[in-house]
Amino acid sequence: MKSNKLTLIKCIAVPLIVGGISAFLTRGGMTIFAALKQPPLSPPGWVFPVVWTVLYILMGIASYLVLTSGAEEQVIADAIVLYSYQLTVNFLWPVFFFDFGWYLFSFFWILLLWLLVYLTWRSFSDISKAAGYLIIPYLLWVTFAAYLNLGVWWLNR
Repeated sequence: MKSNKLTLIKCIAVPLIVGGISAFLTRGGMTIFAALKQPPLSPPGWVFPVVWTVLYILMGIASYLVLTSGAEEQVIADAIVLYSYQLTVNFLWPVFFFDFGWYLFSFFWILLLWLLVYLTWRSFSDISKAAGYLIIPYLLWVTFAAYLNLGVWWLNR
């Protein structure tokens, strides 16, 4: 039981650390975002770190459920590889969007992220229904973020 708690803590820490480093690298991002013309339904800046923190925790729990599912090792490994890919793409999106101001490129990058999150969701769902359910809010948020990204590009070109 003790090792499972430690595994859970590590699983939650990984996406929180990845997100934290990305947020640190783009720490002026919300000031930049606020200065841009916003598409309808744009939330206030404080919403983003709150939502991302919750999503990173849900991702971590989902990865824990997959890792401790007892499924075939190769199936788990494949799912975790997808998860790692999407986490890497997730890490880079704010750098492209906020630091470089590559709004159109960032839109296509977030479409790649959406595809990887979708594939992660499918993979996790096959292993653990609960893990799959925990990824759904992330997939929905990335869909909304893609809309915001496209809107920012369109309104600020």
